[in-house]
Formats: sequence, C-alpha cells, structure tokens
Amino acid sequence: MPKLTDVCRHIRSKNAGPFWITVDLEFRDRAAYDAYAHSQALQPAAIAAVFGVDSALVQHHPVPDLLVLKVSYPRQRPQGGLLERDMHGGQQYVRLLDLEV
Repeated sequence: MPKLTDVCRHIRSKNAGPFWITVDLEFRDRAAYDAYAHSQALQPAAIAAVFGVDSALVQHHPVPDLLVLKVSYPRQRPQGGLLERDMHGGQQYVRLLDLEV
C-alpha cells in the first residue's frame, strides 16, 4: 500500500487557533486525490487514533478544486500552555508521513 508521502506532494500542519490544529494534504494530481482523499486511513476515526483525540471532534474538509484535504482536530493542550511542545503546530504532520493509505 502506498504511504501518504507517496501520494501527496506537500503535507503540513499549523495552528487553527489556540485550541485546534489543521493538517493540509496536497495531493500530487487529480488521480491521487480521487483515489486517496476519501481513504479509510484519512477518515476522522483513523485521524483521531493517530493523534489521540475524540473522533467526534475531528473535522474532514475535502477541497477537490485544489486537490487538498484539510483535517482539523483539537489540540491536546492549548497553544502556549505550560506543557505544550509545538507552539505553532508545525510539527504535528510528521505522525502522518508513513501512514498507509
């Protein structure tokens, strides 16, 4: 099975406010988007398992015109909190790189 890094040309994560993280998955082409954007591995339950959050809170936003899938989930700790280790949310995407889709 291909990994997410095989089918996406760009993967990034960022803050979506102090309580949320958004991951942007930019697929290589229309064929990759059509084949993998709605994969079970990218559904809210699977994303929730990767990041250890409640699947009911994971948001899944396909943007077919841009060949992008945006996935948002709540941060485990608020941005800038005492135990928070990724102030800008820019390192969260790493957990998805080897995800098989």
